[in-house]
Amino acid sequence: MCGIACIIHLDNTEITADSIDLLTDAVAHRGPDGRGIWMNDSKSVALGHRRLSIIDISENGKQPMRFDQGRFTITFNGEIYNFLELKAELESNGYVFRSDSDTEVLLAAYDAWGEKMLAR
Repeated sequence: MCGIACIIHLDNTEITADSIDLLTDAVAHRGPDGRGIWMNDSKSVALGHRRLSIIDISENGKQPMRFDQGRFTITFNGEIYNFLELKAELESNGYVFRSDSDTEVLLAAYDAWGEKMLAR
């Protein structure tokens, strides 16, 4: 099971890299296969991820994952059991995937269907 971390400064003060690093490293035991962090441009939101590779073990499945030229960014700990069917449907609608990760399918599904993707 992956480890995830997040810091949000609602007052838009800047988050230091050390802060998200500390949280991400504290869950290192949850994800021995990789580590990643992401911060928004103002550095008021930070995501950290410790990866346990299961579905897509390539570097293309690393997280936090960005989608649509950075429009969406996610760190995800879970499994989408019907992601192959969703991926096929999204591909038939013109989506192109760079990974075999269910996380990328989650991002594309949100882009395509918004919150209605949860019913799928």
